[in-house]
Formats: sequence, C-alpha cells, structure tokens
Amino acid sequence: QVQLVESGGGLVQAGGSLRLSCAASGSIFLMYTMGWYRQAPGKQRELVATATSGGSTNYADSVKGRFTISRDKNTVYLQMNSLKPEDTAVYYCHARLRDAYWGQGTQVTVSS
Repeated sequence: QVQLVESGGGLVQAGGSLRLSCAASGSIFLMYTMGWYRQAPGKQRELVATATSGGSTNYADSVKGRFTISRDKNTVYLQMNSLKPEDTAVYYCHARLRDAYWGQGTQVTVSS
C-alpha cells in the first residue's frame, strides 16, 4: 500500500523560506505525477505545484517565481521562498500512478 509521508512545515515570518518534503513508500514503480496542494481555512483545496516523472513541472500563478518543485524518484520537494501570509494553509502531498494518493498534510503558517 502506498503511503506519503510529509515533513517540513512550520511557522515562518513573511519573506522567509520553508522546504517541504514528501516521500512515497510502498511502490516499486515510479509515480507518474507528484506534487503539492494546499487548503486554507474556509477555502477549497488548490494546486500549488506538480512534477511528472518526465521532468515537466506546473505551478499555480500565485506561487510562480517564489516556489520550486523538484523530485528525486519517489520523493518530492517544495522549496518555498518569499513566503506571504496568504500562503498560510495545510499543504498536502499528492501522487498519482494508476490511483491517486494523498498525504496527511503539514501546516504552513506565515506571520505578517
């Protein structure tokens, strides 16, 4: 059974940086897509960034130029720079092979 284990969330001041990590275990296959979504209180879950096994990446307009997604096999990272209070949310790791998988979420709080 595939499990996604996230780490790296926390509290940071505006303008600061955080790095999230997510490792997928339980699969001998390379995940086709891995990425990050986030959900702020009272809002729907939204895409932050994704990366395919072929090296393609996709970013939400709100994070372009500030966040960078990278992968090492079945581990995905999200480097978040120039953080803003509006980036505050629970960040969820997502992976897709034939099925879709979700991590339990990690809180990112950016204070002003």
